[in-house]
Amino acid sequence: MARKTTIELTDDLDGGKAAETITFGLDGQTYTIDLNARNAKALRKAFAPYVASGRQAKAGKPARSRRRTAGGSAASSRDVREWARSQGIQIADRGRIPNDLVAKFQAAHAA
Repeated sequence: MARKTTIELTDDLDGGKAAETITFGLDGQTYTIDLNARNAKALRKAFAPYVASGRQAKAGKPARSRRRTAGGSAASSRDVREWARSQGIQIADRGRIPNDLVAKFQAAHAA
């Protein structure tokens, strides 16, 4: 006996027949949505300015922009870089911040 299974996608917005499944991410979460061609085009159009200005993240690695200071509060990479520059320390605009520099920042901001 032969069996045939058919999968039919339903548009998650309007309940009609969907043409594709789209995966996207926001705030560290990944989402999928089934959409028809018109709704898929509208989603891509809405995201277009953000995609054009953003950077593509490496797959499998969540973005981390905050480090814990000695007191437990979060310090952004931007805070550490601005502090370093105010101290006359040269630091790149992007990339990993050396641990010794983070330690100096934490020491300077310990309560």
